[in-house]
Amino acid sequence: MYAEYFGLKHEPFSIAPDPRYLFMSERHREALAHLLYGLGGGGGFVLLSGEIGTGKTTVCRLFLEQIPKDCNVAYIFNPKLTVIELLQSICDEFHIDVPAQQGRTTTVKDYLDPLNAFLLKEHAAGRNNVLIIDEAQNLEAEVLEQLRLLTNLETRERKLLQIVLIGQPELRTMLARPELEQLAQRVIARYHLGPLTPAETAQYIEHRLDVAGLNRPMPIQPKALRRIHELSRGVPRRINLLCDRALLGAFANSRPDVDRKTVDKAAAEVFETLAAPSAPGRARLGWVLALGLVAGAGLFAVATTLMRERDAQAVATTQKAAAAPAKAASLAASASVAVAAPASSPAPVAASSASVALAAAAPATAAASAAASAAASPVAAPVLYRQVDDAWRDLAKGWKAQPGEGDPCKALAREQLQCFTRNVGLPMIRELGRPGIIKLDATSGSPSYALLTAISRDTATLSAAGTEQTVTLAALAARWQGDFATLWRTPAGYTGPTGENKGGATVDWIAARLAAIDKLPPPAGPRTLDNALKAQLRAFQLSHGLEPDGLPGPMTYMQLNRAAGVEEPRLRTQ
Repeated sequence: MYAEYFGLKHEPFSIAPDPRYLFMSERHREALAHLLYGLGGGGGFVLLSGEIGTGKTTVCRLFLEQIPKDCNVAYIFNPKLTVIELLQSICDEFHIDVPAQQGRTTTVKDYLDPLNAFLLKEHAAGRNNVLIIDEAQNLEAEVLEQLRLLTNLETRERKLLQIVLIGQPELRTMLARPELEQLAQRVIARYHLGPLTPAETAQYIEHRLDVAGLNRPMPIQPKALRRIHELSRGVPRRINLLCDRALLGAFANSRPDVDRKTVDKAAAEVFETLAAPSAPGRARLGWVLALGLVAGAGLFAVATTLMRERDAQAVATTQKAAAAPAKAASLAASASVAVAAPASSPAPVAASSASVALAAAAPATAAASAAASAAASPVAAPVLYRQVDDAWRDLAKGWKAQPGEGDPCKALAREQLQCFTRNVGLPMIRELGRPGIIKLDATSGSPSYALLTAISRDTATLSAAGTEQTVTLAALAARWQGDFATLWRTPAGYTGPTGENKGGATVDWIAARLAAIDKLPPPAGPRTLDNALKAQLRAFQLSHGLEPDGLPGPMTYMQLNRAAGVEEPRLRTQ
């Protein structure tokens, strides 16, 4: 209804599954990795849990697509079954013939014997067997116990059946019961799929709008995006419901975009959690707020006194540390990004308020302790690269390349290495999985550079000239605007961007890589970038969080190399 109004070809926020709109956050990729790890774990249970609407079914669908062809799969999507019904369903899924029993009721043994014979036969033929049970939180205790007994079917080398349980958080609670301890001990891999972060929520929304054909500026205001995350709690299904209703509301009111007020109104209609309280309810709320303010004022006074005392101690400690030059340098190094400059660099950059913002906040006692310990072994004052070419040369060392003097990117191109620069977010950097150059203080007129070599959920590690320091992501964001640069290796015969319906060595390389990734036979003869190959490429791009345009760009080549196991430097992650 609102698609044409906002310049869209399709309505982007349907809750129906559509592979075109697949968005793989870091958490979804980790969940998929756990499932794939469990597949080769030699039997036992693999557990995937998550709240309603977080994307468990999406991950499971991708998992099914990546299961090797020599693996038999049984999928149970309705687990409200008795033990007999479960075994019957498993045999049906594996296409196992169970002889009919004449004159008596079918027993568990009547299903177990042919199932065991089937698993042994498939194992001898080199095929694995996987049982996937969705909505597993609905399994009865006796059914779970029977599943545990199925994992007793084994040879000397390995178990014959791999069982994947997918369910809501209650599943984890069930497995924590004392009577299910034996089953819990057989879980070889488990992962709880959490909601999207605020940044991932924004990326998720932008991704779906792009796939729907958005050809105009973003129709949702930044404040509205933050409000959508707050109200949806980062759950993709709730995001879809809320965005769909918010866009409809903006369309109905002839608004050019969605603001926070529109989001709140849409949430009240979709979630029914923002309705205004009744008059008596508001009166009671006023009394509660008044009492809370009185109590809060007292607590604030106490807290303020304590904080002033603590800050006074911190200032005194800092001033004492600053009295000695060696201690002052050490404290500055601990409070900023301690990245040493190369010998050719100018004098070390002074620890300004901007550089201090790069450090994680620490209690005064910890700072004093750091200063005292640093006095015994002083470190260099914090510096960063002043010239981006110095950063490129440092980055090239990880690729075992020596660009020498002059333009490093031109020299690296002769070694099949291309420089790549783009404004991206940390989730995409995690997806690319390679170290790169970040540009700090880009708007100051005097930017500086460092290598991003490691990243965790909360911290980033910056390095230069062989030294490094870890800082919080919040501190990094205070000085980094998203400018990122890295290197990627070109395939043999690469001469530049490849257009539609073009052929050549690079297109043949792409086709061969995609075939290997999809476990398909290698292409027979030369290929062109036709619709069939573009569809393969688009599916690959979707599964790796890239723009699904079906055309090979630098980031697509990076991910193809990574999937193919090409030896490249890796970003350290946790």
